[in-house]
Amino acid sequence: MTEETAAVRASGLKKRYGSGDAAVIALAGVDVTFRRQRFTAIMGPSGSGKSTLMHCVAGLDKPDEGEVWIGGTRLAGLNDDQLTDLRREKVGFLFQTYNLLPTLTALENITLPFDLAGKKADMRVIDAIVDALGLGDRLDHRPTQLSGGQQQRVACARALAAEPEVVIADEPTGALDSNSSDELLGYLRRSVDEMGQTVVMVTHEPSAAAYADRVLFLADGSIVDEMPAPTADSVLDQMKALEKVGR
Repeated sequence: MTEETAAVRASGLKKRYGSGDAAVIALAGVDVTFRRQRFTAIMGPSGSGKSTLMHCVAGLDKPDEGEVWIGGTRLAGLNDDQLTDLRREKVGFLFQTYNLLPTLTALENITLPFDLAGKKADMRVIDAIVDALGLGDRLDHRPTQLSGGQQQRVACARALAAEPEVVIADEPTGALDSNSSDELLGYLRRSVDEMGQTVVMVTHEPSAAAYADRVLFLADGSIVDEMPAPTADSVLDQMKALEKVGR
């Protein structure tokens, strides 16, 4: 796969925590490519390495061995300031905890990354995202005045506003009810189909993974399977099989 078709790629990622008999192998030499304009879900049993993989490919953690590229930028060798700039410009983050600043309005939270970078937000892009997410009448509200689903939609708008190379979503529906989860996942799906966004999502929910184009399954720090065109039932069956093997 060429650099032009890869939003993020990684080669030979290894990561361990601790030492000696207490050492835990989180990543055991992972090679992975996330294509542009695709929605990928990452799943696996607890301790499989899925969150570590996400942190490494997003530049939030450094592997012990291996390489990561976001777009055409190689992460190895970047200093902390360069990594911060790269994450701000090329990676949108969406977490289970919304990470909104309580003293700012919804709109101010959405444009915060631009303010921190000293750049002007493209309000045409933000207006389109706000409209798609149904937040137009909530922009002057602070987080405490919003429901959980509305707060996560604000966080989603913030992640997409800079038109990043990739959106990294870590259990984004974990704190939401089923209706709010479906709304958020539906928008992430549309952001790929209609806006050409790339989304990589860690989840433990088969119903959430079913929104993706493919699912990667991890076990013991390695990618052990890949499923194109997933359904909730097919993902659930595969997760049950992995959990049996791990016993």
